[in-house]
Amino acid sequence: MTLQRKPIAKHRRIVIKIGSALLVDRKSGLKKEWLDSVCADIAALRAQDIDVLVVSSGAIALGRTVLELPGGALKLEESQAAAAVGQIALARAWSESLSRDDIIAGQILLTLGDTEERRRYLNARATINQLLKLGSVPIINENDTVATSEIRYGDNDRLAARVATMTGADLLILLSDIDGLYTAPPHLDPNAQFLPVIPAITAEIEAMAGGAASELSRGGMRTKIDAGKIATAAGCGMIIASGKTAHPLKAIESGARSSFFAPSGTPVTARKTWIAGQLQPAGELTVDAGAEKALASGKSLLPAGVRSISGQFSRGDTVAVIGVSGREIARGLVSYDADEARQIAGRKSGEIEQILGYAGRAAMVHRDDLVITGMIANENEAVREEDANA
Repeated sequence: MTLQRKPIAKHRRIVIKIGSALLVDRKSGLKKEWLDSVCADIAALRAQDIDVLVVSSGAIALGRTVLELPGGALKLEESQAAAAVGQIALARAWSESLSRDDIIAGQILLTLGDTEERRRYLNARATINQLLKLGSVPIINENDTVATSEIRYGDNDRLAARVATMTGADLLILLSDIDGLYTAPPHLDPNAQFLPVIPAITAEIEAMAGGAASELSRGGMRTKIDAGKIATAAGCGMIIASGKTAHPLKAIESGARSSFFAPSGTPVTARKTWIAGQLQPAGELTVDAGAEKALASGKSLLPAGVRSISGQFSRGDTVAVIGVSGREIARGLVSYDADEARQIAGRKSGEIEQILGYAGRAAMVHRDDLVITGMIANENEAVREEDANA
């Protein structure tokens, strides 16, 4: 059966990610005419009662142009200063361009913690949903003025995917300087084949990702595939397309080359989507074959199946579950602090009270707080089994 790809206009809520190289010219600054064409496309979608959110790169690139900073890599403080200047100019540009069609822009600046910490995640989602309810188009970017290398996304592809899952979008469009996914980086391999439809992100698909393609871009195909894993697991389709031409959204709708990543047929719940999308687990639990089999059948992770523990985490933190192959197979909210988890690892649940001095939860990670993120049996079958038994 051929996979059906819906027209853009048939979606209910769309997140559009704009790459820096599309929006900012290294010498002349903002590409205003191109921005106006994108905003015209957005206005056309809004006229059809489609919610539109924009994750816009370009603050640092625009700020360094305004400040006349030299080319090449910037120091952290230089990047933050460029972002502080560029973000004002970027927000003004979006506001002015959208206002031509009587659309109000709303600015949202996020850090990694805003999507990784549950309470802040819910607060950010509430603000964005209220803006959409009021008819505004949220313009979202990472808060590069305060984020350091340890607390930042580092690319807007994954940020866009997190925004898409956070807001329940059914389509994510990544506009950049490449028109889709190839079997190998096309600028390195002239025999690379274009892939118009990707039914599922397998290990083979992940292996096709290359590096960043331009000076202004912090991401590459690797981060786009990561974004696809986050989005499609939540039931959100994803398109990778070139934004080099004017009216890029209209071009996609008219048949311009692009790659479509199909959403999962069994998306995880909103809470599990948040767990699966965590970029920085607080620790790792390595499990044995018996525990791995139990997880594949939709069961909780018990202390008896845990072979070793790494990292310092607190009860309720997100941890990665490592299978016998040494690869991540799941993520979940752990029921114990790291020190307590180490004491009960490999022990039966009935021994917990005697070891810790209180009757804790029988599971190290309960099935309701756990989502399969890697391969256990074959491809996505484990995810479907886990959700069916949740």
